[in-house]
Amino acid sequence: MEIGYPTLKQLRYLEAVVAAGSFRKASVRLGVSQPTLTSQIAALEEALGLVLLERSRTGVLPTSAAREILPRAAHIADEVRAIRDFARFTAEGGMGIHRLGVPPTLGPYLLPEVLSDIHANHPTLRLHVREETPNDLEHGLLEGRYDVVLTSLPMDVAGLVHTRLFAEPFRLCAPPDHMLATKPVVEARDIAGERLIAIEDRHRMFYQMQQLARRFDARLMRDYEGTSLDAVRQMIATGFGLAFLPTLYIRSEIDPREDVVVLEMADAPLDREIVLAWRPNSAHRGLYRLLAEQLRDSCQRKLSMCVQVFVNEPEMQS
Repeated sequence: MEIGYPTLKQLRYLEAVVAAGSFRKASVRLGVSQPTLTSQIAALEEALGLVLLERSRTGVLPTSAAREILPRAAHIADEVRAIRDFARFTAEGGMGIHRLGVPPTLGPYLLPEVLSDIHANHPTLRLHVREETPNDLEHGLLEGRYDVVLTSLPMDVAGLVHTRLFAEPFRLCAPPDHMLATKPVVEARDIAGERLIAIEDRHRMFYQMQQLARRFDARLMRDYEGTSLDAVRQMIATGFGLAFLPTLYIRSEIDPREDVVVLEMADAPLDREIVLAWRPNSAHRGLYRLLAEQLRDSCQRKLSMCVQVFVNEPEMQS
């Protein structure tokens, strides 16, 4: 036997009849004639091949099959209302929910500073934030798991559009009792041979830390990599070695503490360039351009001591 598909109207009529306990009362509540209501319920029963209502002189009762169907029908009705509400929200200028991906080495230290500005300027924009490593973020964006991502250059995935937001310098950090902590300015030669702690290589930042170790002829401790920036900081605090850490992390997690100190260097270390990226054919690319400008503005006003904000940046294809 071939099972047909119920219509939304038929399911709504079934709910109404069960709630009212009779066809007559349900027809009044729905504003339709009783024959119309009866024929729709009959069509539903025929489509499903099930008896859904037990009829009697005192009214109607749902069968066991109807009792199984009704909660599912209510869920479907909720989803349809959500679709309708979203369509109305968007048609009236609402920006909706957008999935934003951020690296764990950046998101917790940047987003608290900028999200309030974004909400104030775009009150109907909702950002669903999730953390992953840059490589996973970029693949996720290409595959549609994200709508827009914050990531760092150089990007691993081709076929995306990005615009640079700011450059975030790395600074050298040490335990307070390290011999370099007493020097007003640390020279490049002072770091030669020192043990450098890095974050594990699933993070793009690892390769920048590796580059810094080569530049200053330091020893990168590959057997003792941190799983996170906090893990690196904790290893510094125990005297395990030095590390280059990004300034936004330092501002958030090291400046308020006393277990790690930030050293002044004569030679400026590297920085990482942070970009906002989206798919080139995204229906919301205009919104993401606005979002990029908002991020630059917030960083310039609040974080200019930590990062170098790029202005008048063109969009680039990765």
